[in-house]
Amino acid sequence: MIKVKRVYDAPESGDGFRILVDRLWPRGLSKDKADVDLWLKDVAPSDELRKWFGHDPEKWVEFQRAYWTELDTKKEQVDTIRQKAKGHTVTLLFSAHDAEHNNAIALKGYLEAKRPKVRFKPAAAW
Repeated sequence: MIKVKRVYDAPESGDGFRILVDRLWPRGLSKDKADVDLWLKDVAPSDELRKWFGHDPEKWVEFQRAYWTELDTKKEQVDTIRQKAKGHTVTLLFSAHDAEHNNAIALKGYLEAKRPKVRFKPAAAW
């Protein structure tokens, strides 16, 4: 299961493995208080995309499309998240004020939409 949570919110036991997915460390937050298991800054949107978006809800759809295109080139980072989520809870952490339009939400959508396909071998003929 993949959850999304603001990094400034208190850690909870149900968070599982906590991954910060922002390129920049959250302002005013100590590493101890953040309780981050992994800082995966390379999975964050490029600086250019992040600055262009500026958390403008009117740019949300285009931001997601552009970010997903970037994520297609970040296989190693995406696979790291998928591996941590196998049979466990993973919480993607973000620092933005907007809880609905941020890179962690877009990343979760990408992970859910682009799940690896499970291939089944046909049963042997009787």
